[in-house]
Amino acid sequence: MKAILRIALGLATVGLPWLAASAQEPSSLTLQQAVKIALEKNPLRKAAIADTKAASADVREARSYLMPHLSFSETATRGNDPVYVFGSQLRQQRFTTADLALNKLNTPLPLGNFTTRFGGSWNLFDSFASWHRINRAQQLNDAAGHQLDRTDQEIVFRVVSSYYEVLLAGKQLDVAEQSANTAQAIMERSHARFDSGLAVESDLLTAKVRRAARQQELIRARNNLELARAQLNSAMGMSLESGFRLTEELSERALPVAALQDLEKQALLNRPDLKRIASEKEAQRQTVSMAKSSFGPRVNAFAGWEMDNPTFLAGGGGNNWLGGVEVQFDLFQGGAKRAELSRQRALEEKAAAMQQAASDGVRLEVRRAYYDVDASRQQVEVARTAIAEAQESLRINQDRYDSGLTTITDLLGAEEAMRRSQTDYWEAVYRFHSSYANLELASGSLNLQSPVVMP
Repeated sequence: MKAILRIALGLATVGLPWLAASAQEPSSLTLQQAVKIALEKNPLRKAAIADTKAASADVREARSYLMPHLSFSETATRGNDPVYVFGSQLRQQRFTTADLALNKLNTPLPLGNFTTRFGGSWNLFDSFASWHRINRAQQLNDAAGHQLDRTDQEIVFRVVSSYYEVLLAGKQLDVAEQSANTAQAIMERSHARFDSGLAVESDLLTAKVRRAARQQELIRARNNLELARAQLNSAMGMSLESGFRLTEELSERALPVAALQDLEKQALLNRPDLKRIASEKEAQRQTVSMAKSSFGPRVNAFAGWEMDNPTFLAGGGGNNWLGGVEVQFDLFQGGAKRAELSRQRALEEKAAAMQQAASDGVRLEVRRAYYDVDASRQQVEVARTAIAEAQESLRINQDRYDSGLTTITDLLGAEEAMRRSQTDYWEAVYRFHSSYANLELASGSLNLQSPVVMP
């Protein structure tokens, strides 16, 4: 038994660290997976879904005005008011000739009455105001649906941008580490030349200052990477402490770009926010129609049935019913309805103007995004060429410095150009991806199957 326990303890000692390491290993995450998580967990999307549910409830509420309304009530009363006593005895069908005595009519004894009543009303005609109210609610429901679609696109863009920010921060960290190593190598060269009497102390001090600067940049790059990871978690709707290992790399990609005119037409047809504004404009038109309907007649039907008993449990009372139809027509309200109609018409004009302004703004957004994509693509090509040139320049200056043919200033300038060219290149690659996602967002086509999202 002791031998078995020792073997089990040994296996546990070997296995527990492996299990702990496996538990702490961050899960892999592709861009498409990040977008799917965001479309499920992002709180902004949950809020937009809640708006659509509220709008759907408004449609059901508007339709309820076309249906009859029924009510039930149970009322217990007691008093000696002469009118109340006289009417309650009649409703209880217990009125006698003795109750016509003047002393009983003027000073009756207290009487209790329990009334059970069913009532109903039905708006038969309201000059089509209820139908306009239903159409208005449906248009606002459509507007909420379009806003949900736009929220989805904005969430996708935020995730794409945050994902590539993490990839950029990782590349910037690599550049910072490489620059720190290069600065360390330059300092060691300067130290060797100073020890051998081939360089002055100022060269060594300058190299040490550059190394310190590169170490500071390395610290900042590490913190920027952690911040970028937290921003990605926030965009996905996850905890800021969630750990993921991004499986994709920041690299150049050939993404298709349509003609500017086609993108503008696509945006004007597909942008969910433009559809939302159009639905809101139509809803406002229905509101104007509702204001016009208030000038027309209204026809209502009503009915009621009730039981009146002297006690709650026992009978001995009577029952009665009443029904009828009424026609209402407002003759004068001090001009309030005309003022309301003028107000709604002004809001309709405002909605039309805002729709035109939104369309112009969308076209401008598409053009700005299109030119950003074109500029970032060209910047990638320029930066790629600059990296090779900066690498060759740094190699030549290192050789010349070792041979004493150039100064530490020239060497450090070449090292700075090398660092700057790498940083510019990765920033240009990042801007190309983010600007392409922004172009799809501006044209209304950004979704889970977009080229910038698909691997």
